[in-house]
Amino acid sequence: MLSAFTARPIVELKQRDKSKIESILAYGDRVLVGLNTGSLRIYRVNEIIEEPEAEPAQNGHENGEEATPEPTTPKVKPADLLREEEKFSRRPIQQLAIIKEANILISLSDNHVSIHDLQTYALQEKLDKTRGATTFAVTSNIVKDPSTGIPSIMSRLAVAVKRKIILWTWQDMELNGDAAEITLIASVKSLTWATGTKIVAGMDPGFVMVDVESQEVQDINRPGALGEAGGQGGTRFGAVSSSGMGYMGMGSWVPKPLATRLNEGELLLAKDVNSLFIDKDGNPADKRQVPWPSAPEALAYSYPYMLALQPPSKGGLEVRNPDTLNLLQTIALPNANFLHVPQPNISLAHAGKGFLVASDRCIWRMGAQNYESQIDELVANGRYDEALSLLGMLEDTLLHDKEGRVREIMMLKAQALFDLRKYREAMDLFTEAKAPPVRVIALYPRSIAGNLSAAEVAQPPEIQTATEETQEETKTEGENSNEETQPTAPTPQSTISRTMMGRLTRGHKKVDSDAASVRSQVKDDGHDGIINGKSADAAPSDKNLEAKDLKFAVHALQSFLAQCRVQIKRYIDTDGSLKDPLPTPSDSQQDEYRPPFYYFIEEKESAEHVDWAAKLLEVAQLVDTTLFRAYMLASPSLAGPLFRLPNFCEPDVVNEKLYETGRYVDLIDFLHGKKLHRHALELLEKFGKNEADEEVTPALQGPQRTVGYLQQLPPEMIDLILEFVEWPLRTDPDLGMEVFLADTENAESLPRQQVLDFLQQIDLKLSVRYLEHVIEELNDQTPDFHQRLVDLFLERLKAGHDEFENDEARAKWRERLQTFLKTSANYNKVRVFKQLPPDDSDYFEARAIVLSKMGQHKQALQIYVFQLKDYAKAEEYCNQTYMSTPQPLSPTKSFRPSSTIPSTFDPEDTEPSIYHTLLSLYLNPPHPHQPNWPPALDLLSKHGARLPAANTLDLVPPTLPVKDLESYFRGRIRNANTVMNEERVVARLLGVEKAGIEAAVLLGDGKTDAHGRRIPGGLNRRVVIDEDRHCAVCHKRFGGSAIRVYPDNSVVHSGCLRGSIGKKNTTSGWR
Repeated sequence: MLSAFTARPIVELKQRDKSKIESILAYGDRVLVGLNTGSLRIYRVNEIIEEPEAEPAQNGHENGEEATPEPTTPKVKPADLLREEEKFSRRPIQQLAIIKEANILISLSDNHVSIHDLQTYALQEKLDKTRGATTFAVTSNIVKDPSTGIPSIMSRLAVAVKRKIILWTWQDMELNGDAAEITLIASVKSLTWATGTKIVAGMDPGFVMVDVESQEVQDINRPGALGEAGGQGGTRFGAVSSSGMGYMGMGSWVPKPLATRLNEGELLLAKDVNSLFIDKDGNPADKRQVPWPSAPEALAYSYPYMLALQPPSKGGLEVRNPDTLNLLQTIALPNANFLHVPQPNISLAHAGKGFLVASDRCIWRMGAQNYESQIDELVANGRYDEALSLLGMLEDTLLHDKEGRVREIMMLKAQALFDLRKYREAMDLFTEAKAPPVRVIALYPRSIAGNLSAAEVAQPPEIQTATEETQEETKTEGENSNEETQPTAPTPQSTISRTMMGRLTRGHKKVDSDAASVRSQVKDDGHDGIINGKSADAAPSDKNLEAKDLKFAVHALQSFLAQCRVQIKRYIDTDGSLKDPLPTPSDSQQDEYRPPFYYFIEEKESAEHVDWAAKLLEVAQLVDTTLFRAYMLASPSLAGPLFRLPNFCEPDVVNEKLYETGRYVDLIDFLHGKKLHRHALELLEKFGKNEADEEVTPALQGPQRTVGYLQQLPPEMIDLILEFVEWPLRTDPDLGMEVFLADTENAESLPRQQVLDFLQQIDLKLSVRYLEHVIEELNDQTPDFHQRLVDLFLERLKAGHDEFENDEARAKWRERLQTFLKTSANYNKVRVFKQLPPDDSDYFEARAIVLSKMGQHKQALQIYVFQLKDYAKAEEYCNQTYMSTPQPLSPTKSFRPSSTIPSTFDPEDTEPSIYHTLLSLYLNPPHPHQPNWPPALDLLSKHGARLPAANTLDLVPPTLPVKDLESYFRGRIRNANTVMNEERVVARLLGVEKAGIEAAVLLGDGKTDAHGRRIPGGLNRRVVIDEDRHCAVCHKRFGGSAIRVYPDNSVVHSGCLRGSIGKKNTTSGWR
């Protein structure tokens, strides 16, 4: 039970005083008391300084009898009687009110309303129109003038006289106009202002809403209920026959209609035990009825609570939450029959907590605890929904950290739901409260939470807490021993289900009907009735979660952690750096800075010196690691996608779990994602060599998986790559070389010199293969690589026949060397030529190739002709050399590199060609070789056109018959005729081209206009000069001046020609 208010008597009539209190009015530090004798007493309320020391003894909740002797201890009296107006009225003073702005006091006595001076209490006027008045209501509001916009205070007095409501209006301090009258259908029993212009009138037939400006009367109807009046709804609330029964058996007694304003724009109507919430326009709200055990005597609202005074026979004041309608506190006040709350327009909304309750002989002033203490008390009693509702109604300025308190209480409620094994609801509430993951994870056993688990060590603190709460409850029982007959809400013992006292006192606990009514209407979605009303025996024990309960709890935890993971990744990268840097703290910053992700971090110390990035990284690691544990326990299939993506999982935990369960493939993927490559490669080597004690899948056996892993590593990790690629290279060289030869960016970016040195240490053939790939596929023109490849070729060839399987393999290796010597030009020719043995026939052709690269064509041809005696290769060598050398073409063409065999040129007076060199070797060989006529005549026959006649005939001996030279001369004559014919064709073509150019100059390019007519162009075009045409430079008309026309038909004066450069009119055209 909450201790929101404590009763302190401030006025007690002495025993010899036979008068009774009929009405009270409080404003400022004054309390006006109207007696049944017609006297008016004015008291001044004194603030008791020693009051805070008495509050702990007052925490006995609703014990009003103990509150009575409390004020006797202070030295200062609670209230001092300032004066008494004995002749204030001849009859009992039934009601009092003030209009402070008009400085008047209004009273109801002898069924008349009178107006008195607020300072002297002298009678100013007795309103004759109010004869027979039963009640009145006063309101004051600030109203702006619609024409000028100047604010003024508008006060209204509404008096109920039988069936009429009579209205008086004061604007600022003066009475405004005559009284207005509004007639209703029955006698008015109560009046309550809803707004400054609308008033609720309670009658026996029900309630109506009256607009005092338009005098419009609107019935306040309650929503229709099934089973009442044949299912017809919309009847007036509070009607005598609304429930189908009358009060005839009760001596024709009809309950008084009650009404009170609640928070802004809401009112509560009550008649008997029925209640209805409406808005300021009279529309019913969708809220259940207040579960009163009996009809209240009076209603009021003291921010933020709803007050209901029970009949004098019970003498109790009920304090309820207007949101949940639950009973929070019952204060015993003997014979109390009316209460008074200062008007909201006089004091602030939260200042109304100093309201008054009075009986015939005593007036109590209700002192309220601060809101922080009230919330703490609700939380201590486990009434989390009530605490959240109270926080929602309170203004932010009334609390130190409203947002933080709401969040903390929501987490406490979620923890209570978790203890009740409502895991899904608990996690949803944790998510809504943005609970720190550390706090949620600690609820789980060690298999999920690891070292954070508090489940195994939760017993000692609980026993200690239970002992403390048992002492408090024992004290509470002693203070509440006199209130067992009063209808009370559940005691704190019923709200703490996990304490030892809750278990021991469950069978002896008394549950009143009101509390049972509240619990019966609470839904099963985690409200107070479920958390606090749960029996102690039904509450789960504190043993560890096991079996199905653990799986259900883990499934709920997965959704919570998944949402946390998504939110955390908005602020931090996997490398631990924040995506948005935090601002630099400044000295002018008063409050401690907290980043937007602060709620993920459990604040145990001051936030002044917190490394937020490091803390967030710790939380991210905890979330991902715990989520991994949860997946492995409840949903193993979901663990793979988690660690294949960038994550913050702790490697040791994941490694241990996956290794235990034999999920080696997933373990390798995780280590790769965490960049723990050495560990992953060690495992792959262990599995690949089949050295593991455990049985592994075939996919991990052999070097295939290791090679695939190494191919994914970046070039920066070359040392690690070379360290672990050795065993695949020795096991399967072709597969191992894929690490360096694959068509991937990583393979192409590896440091080639380092790779080459490594491969050469393993096998020369592997290094040659790598160099061929680098040079031929990657087009690396580094001279060192080219020279090294030649050296490696020669190194193996010179090593002997033992290095090769057979002669065929050696021949292929030699052919690879010769091919490379032909295609490459970046090796050192002189060095290679010296390396080639001059007397070994295996290297003759290689020497010829190198000489060719050095430009020594004659020496190369000598090797082909005299050493190899391969005339076909000699001729082919000449063809390749001739085609790669620029040759003079016909006079009509310019020089160009020949890509085909040019046959149309005149070789007279040109230098001897490569064919001439070969022919000289055939016909005039050096000593001791003899002339070789057959290949010489074959060369003259095939390539006579490429051999100059003057030089060639000098080589032919005079004794050679002319018939043998027939083919040579035919080729020469045919070549000369071809050159002449080509010149003729070219001359004719140039003539045609000239004619076309002349036609274009004279007639234009043959363009047509939009109508298909030919547009004259060139020198034949015309330009129209009229009065509208201007010079593009000086913008003057042409008149009879000389003009100049540009090719684009723009026209300028001849004198403006020099200044028209860049200023021509490009918009004018042919006309």
